[in-house]
Amino acid sequence: MKILIICTGNTCRSQMVEGFLKSANKEIQVFSAGIHPEDEVNRFAVKAMKEINIDISNQKPKAVENFTNESFDFVITVCDYAWEHCPNFSQKANQRLHIAFDDPAKAQGSEEQILEVYRKTRDAIVGTFSEFLDNEIN
Repeated sequence: MKILIICTGNTCRSQMVEGFLKSANKEIQVFSAGIHPEDEVNRFAVKAMKEINIDISNQKPKAVENFTNESFDFVITVCDYAWEHCPNFSQKANQRLHIAFDDPAKAQGSEEQILEVYRKTRDAIVGTFSEFLDNEIN
């Protein structure tokens, strides 16, 4: 099983999904990419995932163009922008899904308030993709 997760900057949501899926099932290959990748993974995403013992601190944002010549069982966009601007994987993806999450990078407030938004996103990702694994993989 080979999965590509795509979002806009490849700094938060897609990285969190990649980290979760890799930790949940060692049998699947998971990659993430961005339409407009930024320089590094968001530090709040790293913190939120570390709280559930998933280390994404060594992951790096990558451009979706790096993957357009590869085949995948699933290509999954996790934000509306990525869904609207994703390259065509129709010949290289068995299934294309859109599972959108609110962007935690838009959170404002104190460090703790911002981290709480990332925790909510993390928990939504874990719940949604646990169900995905149960339905699609197991």
